[in-house]
Amino acid sequence: MLVISQLSRSGLAPASFSLDYGECVAVRGPSGAGKSLLLRSIVDLDPNSGEVSLDGVAREAMDGPAWRRLVGYLPAEPGWWDDRVGRHFSDWATALPLVERLGLPADAGDWPLTRPSTGERMRLALVRALTQSPKVLLLDEPTAALDAASVSVVEAMIAERVRDGLAVLWVTHDAAQGERVARRFLRVEAGQVREEAA
Repeated sequence: MLVISQLSRSGLAPASFSLDYGECVAVRGPSGAGKSLLLRSIVDLDPNSGEVSLDGVAREAMDGPAWRRLVGYLPAEPGWWDDRVGRHFSDWATALPLVERLGLPADAGDWPLTRPSTGERMRLALVRALTQSPKVLLLDEPTAALDAASVSVVEAMIAERVRDGLAVLWVTHDAAQGERVARRFLRVEAGQVREEAA
């Protein structure tokens, strides 16, 4: 279980909640309310205070890369550091079934990074996050640049992982999507995080 206690940073009031394995919680709220700040604070990318633990182990007890292997994060604009798609994956063969399921060809790993569209890059980044086998996955608008068919595939793929025990915190501006993917909801407004009724 991921437990957040009094987590705060500039622009985010102290927030406390938990996220269990096999659970997807949708995070809703207006633009600029602090939803992305919340995810970035949990994964410890920005200075923050409060306590975050996974299975009773404090975040501070491990180094950043080790924490982010367990608590994966897919930002709204994923980072890329090489000029070829496949070099962003530790094992392209392992990623390939997910890549193809998301409608991308097997040779996408050979593509220069300038070739994939915004939506294709987002799908590739999702595959990259999933192949790292995190226990918790933080998703920041993962389907914003996708067409309806791709959205359905991504939702189904994440739902399968949740049924297998993955814990997911999913930021979405799409109210209908939130109802489809989650049973619990957090609302972030003016930096305040609160549990919200469905």
